[in-house]
Amino acid sequence: MSARRPAFAAPGARFRGETVRADALKPTIEALLARAHADADAKRREAEARAAQIVADARREADALLAQARAEGEAEMRAYDAAERARARRRARTTALTARREALDALRERTLRSVLALRDDDRLRDRLTELARAACGPDAVVTASPDGGVIAEAPGRRVDCGLRAIADRAVDALGPEVTRLWTP
Repeated sequence: MSARRPAFAAPGARFRGETVRADALKPTIEALLARAHADADAKRREAEARAAQIVADARREADALLAQARAEGEAEMRAYDAAERARARRRARTTALTARREALDALRERTLRSVLALRDDDRLRDRLTELARAACGPDAVVTASPDGGVIAEAPGRRVDCGLRAIADRAVDALGPEVTRLWTP
C-alpha cells in the first residue's frame, strides 16, 4: 500500500520510502504557481488601483489647496491694493491741505507786508484811532500797537486795530473766496 505523497514535497525527495518524481509534482507546482501569479496579479491590481486613488485624492487636495491659496492671495492683494489706495488718498489729501495752507500763509504774509507798508501813514493811524474809539466807547484808552495801528481798551472791551490784526481780518473776510488760490 502506497502512502499518499504530499503536494509540497520537492522533486527527488523521499516520502515514506518512495522518491517523489518531478513529473508527478508538475501539475501541482503549476497550479500553485498559477495561483501565486493570480494572487500577485490581483494584489498588484489592488495596489495600482489604491495608488491611482491616492494620486487622484492627492491631486484633488492639491487642486483645492491651490485654489484656496489663490483665493487667499487674491483677497490679500485686494486688501493690500485697497490699503495702498487709501494711503495714496491720504498722502494726496495731506499734500493738497499742505499746499492750501502754504498758499493761505503766503497770502497772509503778502497782505501783512502790504498793510505794514502803511505803518507810517499818519492819516491811517488817525482813522484807526477814530474807529477803535467808536467801537470801544469814548472813554477808551487808545495805545499804539507794537506792529503799527492802535489798540483801544475800556472796562470789559478791547478793540485791536493793529496792522497785523487788520491784515488777518482782511484775509479771513475773504471766506470761501480764498479757495480760488488753489482751485483751477
